[in-house]
Amino acid sequence: METLLIPALLDHHWPLLRWAFETPERRVVILEKQTGIEELGLRYLHNDLCYPFILIAGQVLAALRSGDYDLARTSVLISQAADACRGSCLIRLLRPVLDREGFAQVRLLSLNARGLERKCALPVSLPMARRAVAAAFWGDALMLTGNQVRPFETNPGDTNRVLRRWTQTLAGDLQAGRNLTPAGILRRCREIAADVRAVSVTERPVQKVAVVGELYTKYCHLGNWSLERYLENHSCMVGVNGLTWYALYYMDTHLQESPLLIRLGGMSLMAWTLRFQRDFLEVLHSAGFFTLPPYLEVKAQALPSGCGLGCGWLLSAEATAWVRAGYRKVLSAMPFGCLPGHIYARGLYARLQRELPGGLLVGVDYDASTREGTVQNRLRLLLDTELPPADSVPKPPDSGFLL
Repeated sequence: METLLIPALLDHHWPLLRWAFETPERRVVILEKQTGIEELGLRYLHNDLCYPFILIAGQVLAALRSGDYDLARTSVLISQAADACRGSCLIRLLRPVLDREGFAQVRLLSLNARGLERKCALPVSLPMARRAVAAAFWGDALMLTGNQVRPFETNPGDTNRVLRRWTQTLAGDLQAGRNLTPAGILRRCREIAADVRAVSVTERPVQKVAVVGELYTKYCHLGNWSLERYLENHSCMVGVNGLTWYALYYMDTHLQESPLLIRLGGMSLMAWTLRFQRDFLEVLHSAGFFTLPPYLEVKAQALPSGCGLGCGWLLSAEATAWVRAGYRKVLSAMPFGCLPGHIYARGLYARLQRELPGGLLVGVDYDASTREGTVQNRLRLLLDTELPPADSVPKPPDSGFLL
């Protein structure tokens, strides 16, 4: 049986998305090793490369050196944006390293929608796509509901216990191919919301802090040094937008450059996802949970850069939507060395701050050369700044900026 190793990327979603790639002939392992991977990655890669690249390389090398896998039957899956993201070059940069270290038999597989590295492409089947869609929405349901209840739980750990139980249940559904119809996906979301809402809570003062930024540093605790836990330990309710918004952003900005068949299939998938997302949001809203608006309404709030490289205009759209929703403190988490992120996302910070009176945007960069104290100083800058009362500042225009 083949073993497919997948580096960490999506804390709330990979435990479910992994089942999209599992087959009777292939078992999937999500890499979890944390200690020493930064140093190991830096031993073989230049420190000028982006931070997620270094962590991913370190995780892969540590796994292959562990002796836990039959290297002749082991592959590694690398997600590639296939745009100006330097992570798109990861396979070509990592391949020589593995060859030199005696891992030439280990295959590197590419997951992207742009036809990059065609010889390494992981085939995507319809059953795989169905499981991935269900896992993405279920992962969003777990993340969005958990983040809103965990800061108020009466008994610490109750929320995470509910989420772990649901992760096991949903993994069983995905493995058996159950509840993968639209009605089945929504039914599970409704049940998740009800169970999380039933967690005993105690009202206490919290700060609302939204996190925006690059995919890895927004969704992965390795990339952001357990940012969600840090903020919650400092009496914050953390807002992180769902992965399905990012998936729609990626399809919206990258489809036109994809091969014809992928473009046509992607356009159909995007149209379906836009419709289904509204039903998904209605389920969460009816259970008393908050979400950002549907994708197209969030898109309408972007600053007019028009750039879809990296997190591009999505950063400004999410930051604006969060401030309008009452999360007036916004943290932009970026990997230092992410070129499109620095130019097309960080380049909008100053204008965003002008356009969002009453809000505060603070950026933090994660890098192998940065120390924990530096990052925490930036976080304290955000948390300790007193904002004027919400009713004393003019509201941002409701019309958005419209790309």
